[in-house]
Amino acid sequence: MTFQDQIQQGIPTQLPNPKLYDATINHAPKRKEILTEEEKVLALKNALRYFDPKFHAELLPEFREELEKYGRIYMYRFRPDYEMKARNIAEYPGKSLQAKAIMMMIQNNLDYAVAQHPHELITYGGNGAVFSNWAQYLLTMQYLSEMTDEQTLTMYSGHPMGLFPSHKDAPRVVVTNGMVIPNYSKPDDWEKFNALGVSQYGQMTAGSYMYIGPQGIVHGTTITVLNAFRKINKAPKGGLFVTSGLGGMSGAQPKAGNIAGCITVCAEVNPKITKIRHEQKWVNEIHENLDDLVVRVRQAQEANETVSLAYLGNIVEVWEKFDEVNLRIDIGSDQTSLHNPWAGGYYPVAQTFEESNVMMAENPELFKQKIQETLRRHAKAINRHTEKGTYFFDYGNAFLLEASRAGADVMSESPSLGREFKFPSYVQDIMGPMCFDYGFGPFRWVCASNKPEDLHKTDAIACEVLEEMIKNSPSEIQQQMQDNITWIKGAQQNNLVVGSQARILYADAEGRMKIAEAFNNAIRAHKIGPVVLGRDHHDVSGTDSPYRETSNIYDGSRFTADMAIQNVIGDSFRGATWVSIHNGGGIGWGEVINGGFGMLLDGSDDADRRLKSMLFWDVNNGISRRSWARNEGAVFAIKRAMEAEPNLKVTLPNFVNEDLF
Repeated sequence: MTFQDQIQQGIPTQLPNPKLYDATINHAPKRKEILTEEEKVLALKNALRYFDPKFHAELLPEFREELEKYGRIYMYRFRPDYEMKARNIAEYPGKSLQAKAIMMMIQNNLDYAVAQHPHELITYGGNGAVFSNWAQYLLTMQYLSEMTDEQTLTMYSGHPMGLFPSHKDAPRVVVTNGMVIPNYSKPDDWEKFNALGVSQYGQMTAGSYMYIGPQGIVHGTTITVLNAFRKINKAPKGGLFVTSGLGGMSGAQPKAGNIAGCITVCAEVNPKITKIRHEQKWVNEIHENLDDLVVRVRQAQEANETVSLAYLGNIVEVWEKFDEVNLRIDIGSDQTSLHNPWAGGYYPVAQTFEESNVMMAENPELFKQKIQETLRRHAKAINRHTEKGTYFFDYGNAFLLEASRAGADVMSESPSLGREFKFPSYVQDIMGPMCFDYGFGPFRWVCASNKPEDLHKTDAIACEVLEEMIKNSPSEIQQQMQDNITWIKGAQQNNLVVGSQARILYADAEGRMKIAEAFNNAIRAHKIGPVVLGRDHHDVSGTDSPYRETSNIYDGSRFTADMAIQNVIGDSFRGATWVSIHNGGGIGWGEVINGGFGMLLDGSDDADRRLKSMLFWDVNNGISRRSWARNEGAVFAIKRAMEAEPNLKVTLPNFVNEDLF
C-alpha cells in the first residue's frame, strides 16, 4: 500500500502482524499500578471498542499484557510501517488543504527526531501525548483525509469523536485534552483516567500538534538566559549557568546557553537522551566525573569560553560539589519535569537510573519518599549558592512548588501575595515584565512545503519586517525587537531545525500580523508554499498558570482561568484552522489551563482576513488582562493597541495611592 492508501485506510480491516519491542528507541517508563481488577477489565473494553469484534479474542491477551507490562495500552501492533515525519503538504491525501496541514503537524510531533517517546505517542515532558494509543492516530488521520472545508473534527483527549457539519470559517479541528472535573484533577487521577484510556495529558504543544522540536524552547531559554545575566549586570561571556534536564523541552538549555554565550552545565540521569543530545550537537561535551567537570568549568571560566557541558548524573551532586570547591555559579535554574515527579519527571539522588525506574513502578510510595528527600537536599544546596550571590530562578517546571510540598527550605521569610517563595519564577522577573506585558511571545511558523529554501525565504521576510518596524518602535520595546532581529539573523547557522522546516521568534500583535501578511503575499505570488502559523501555549494570552505564565499577576486573579478559556473561544470564531484547550502542561495536571491554535496561510483573501482578526485578538486578550492587573508595561501596550485599532476599547485600571493604606 502507498503512504496515501495507508492514511485513508484508517484502522486496518485485517490485523497487522505484532511488532517487536524496539529497545533502541527512547521509551516511556512503566506507569505505576493504579487500576483495580474491575477497572482493568474496563480499560480493556475501552481499548477493544476501536476494533471489529472478530479481532477481540486475539487482541485481548495482547492488550492485557501491555497494560500489565507498561501500565498503559499503546496498541504497538498498529504502529504504522511508514516513516513518521512531516512531509510536503502535497503528499497527504484529502479534500481540504487545512486538514492536510494538520496531518503534517501531527506527524511532525511524532517524528523520532522530535518526540521523546515516539512509540508511546509522547512528544515531550515525559507524558505530553499526541494520542493515547495507535488506533486513535490511525482513525484521526483517516478522518482528516476525508474531511471537507465544511466539517470539523472533534478531539476528546486523543480520541477522534468524529466529523461534524460546520462551515468554512470554523476550525477544522477542535482539541480538548485532560478537561476533567476540577475535583478529579490530581496526579493519581491522571494516572487512572489515562490508564483507562479516557483522558490524556496533552502538555502544551504536544496534544495540540504544534511542537517544533526543541527550537521553541531554545529561543525562549536564550532570551531568558540573556535577560537573567542583564538582571545581575553581567555579560554572559565567561558566566556560569547551572541547570538540569536534557529530555524533550529541557534539552534545549545547553544550546541556548551557547547562543547566549555563557558556560552551561546541565545534568541528566538518562544516558540514552544524553547521548542523543550530544549527537545532535545540542551539547558540546559529556562528563561523568565531578572532579573532571570542576576542572573543565574552571578552564572555561578562565578562557571566557562559550561551551555546554552535560553531566551524566544527578543535578544535586553538581550543586553540592560546586559548593564544596567554591565554584561560583552566576545563574541557576532547573528544567526537570517536576510537573510529573512520580512518573519519571525527576529522579532521586544516590540511585542509578535503572534502580529508580524499577522502584517507580514497583514501590511508588518509597520512590515518592526518595524524590522528596532529594528535593530537600537540592534546595539546601541551591540556598548555599544563593548566599554567595547566585541568581536562581524557577524555570516554570514546578520546582519550587514540589520542593515546598516536600518541606524544602524554599519559602520566603516575608511572603506577599504572589511572592511566596524565596526565588522568583522566571516569568515574574524576566519574561512577564520584559515580554508578555508588552505582547511579545513565541510566534512560530512551519513551511508546509518542507523545503529548506522556503524556510530561508521566510526568515528573510520576517527579518525585513522587523527591521522596518524597529525604526518607529517606542523605546519601551526596542530591546525586545533587537533581540529578535539578532535571533532571526543567526537562526540558520545555529542549526535549529529538527523535524519540520519551522521557525520561532518573539513578536507582538503588530509584528505577528505584519509577518503573517507578508508570508501570505509571498504565497499568493508563488514565491513560497503554504505556511502554518502557530505559537507556544506559553504566551501572552494562552495560559493561566499561577506559578508560571501568570505568576506576575498580583491582583489575586492568577488562580483563575478566564483568559485561557476566552482565548481559545475567541480564536475559534476569528479564523483559526484548529484550536486546543488543555488541563496541565508545564507545571502539572490540575495546576494550569492552557490553549493554542494553528492557522494555515494559503495565499488567499480568506487567509488574509482571518490572520488579521485572529492574531490581533490572540495577543491583546492577554495584554488587556495583564493591564487590568495593573502591570504598567501592559497598560502601555494596550493603550498603544487602542490607538492603532479604533474598534478596540478596553477597561483600564485606576491606580490607588499606597499612602492611603
